[in-house]
Amino acid sequence: MCWTASRSRRTASSPDAFRSGIASAGCQGVSAPDLNAWLALCRAPGVGSAAVHRLLETFGSAGAALAASQAALRHAGLSSEQADALKKPDADGIAADRDWLAQPQRHLLNLLDPAYPATLRNIAQAPPVLFCQGDPELLAMPQLAIVGSRTATPQGLENAQAFAAELARRGFVITSGLALGIDGAAHRGALQADGYTIAVCATGLDRVYPARHKTLAHEICARGALISEFPVGVAALAENFPRRNRIISGLALGTLVVEAAHGSGSLITARYALEQSREVFAIPGSIHNPQARGCHALIRQGAKLVETVNDIFEELGPLLGPLLKPAPVPAASPAGIALDADAAAVLQALGDELLDLDSLLQRTGHELAALQVTLTQLEMAGQVAVAPGGRYQRLGGAF
Repeated sequence: MCWTASRSRRTASSPDAFRSGIASAGCQGVSAPDLNAWLALCRAPGVGSAAVHRLLETFGSAGAALAASQAALRHAGLSSEQADALKKPDADGIAADRDWLAQPQRHLLNLLDPAYPATLRNIAQAPPVLFCQGDPELLAMPQLAIVGSRTATPQGLENAQAFAAELARRGFVITSGLALGIDGAAHRGALQADGYTIAVCATGLDRVYPARHKTLAHEICARGALISEFPVGVAALAENFPRRNRIISGLALGTLVVEAAHGSGSLITARYALEQSREVFAIPGSIHNPQARGCHALIRQGAKLVETVNDIFEELGPLLGPLLKPAPVPAASPAGIALDADAAAVLQALGDELLDLDSLLQRTGHELAALQVTLTQLEMAGQVAVAPGGRYQRLGGAF
């Protein structure tokens, strides 16, 4: 069971007051000492995931580790500084965490919790705790990570949104990092398809980074979840982002890189995915687009080249079977190809001709943004291709 703390706040600021008062602070489904022990571990300076894993292997629980003598802590492999940190828990910080957890839809999962996602537990040095705002049950559902450049091209943003929407319709939870660019487009695509999405944050969940995604974060909480391994008050430090990235890839069965320049942080996520024995997918782009070079490098290194959603399902579908939904069939063309009304109109307008975007706008009467999304979906489905000169031609294929 994931934990939701009681609203009663510890006001004492000393370690002794913290220890003497833990039994009186209530929580739902778990004892107050256990909750406080986990919060103390995640806040102890210099005590990272590797040290917490050693403590759990040695002592069996967070509470037992916190109660151990300094000699026992040293014997478990902690340095004297780490052992000292555990003996001086941050009572004010823990009180702030408990206040945050007392609000609706806020939870804490720990490594020993049955609700902790199994995919993440299996990675090296999995985060000891996860703060969650939203629906924690989504963490157990099949996830596909979509990541890429913060300075994506318009085509990259369209691809991210369209892939996320179709994958969400087919049963995947879309996981990303709430960043500008590809991440935001992926979250929005899932939401617009009435699907689910998870944002992994590099800060405490009492703040949103970047700030311009506050509205998006609110929407994700209502239709998904925000998660972080960082407690309340932690700011967006540079060293936190690789730690966030390992969680993104660790939660997901595979990672799709939509656009990435050389040196992009999304390539770190892809590297973690490989280390975690997860699938890596990449969408190719123009040789003249610097934002495509990272994807091309991944493909040369063995990532699966992706042109349609079906390319992803070829790899992951057999692993999931009935957990994923079949491709939607809203309507059918005379040839039996599953189409929605907008897609059917575009294919009818194309016929056997090569048409540019302006011609398609005139023939279909669609808005530009809607037409671009439909064309991207048809490209993903293998029914439309872009010919030289930016013109579109109709192909065979089906959703």
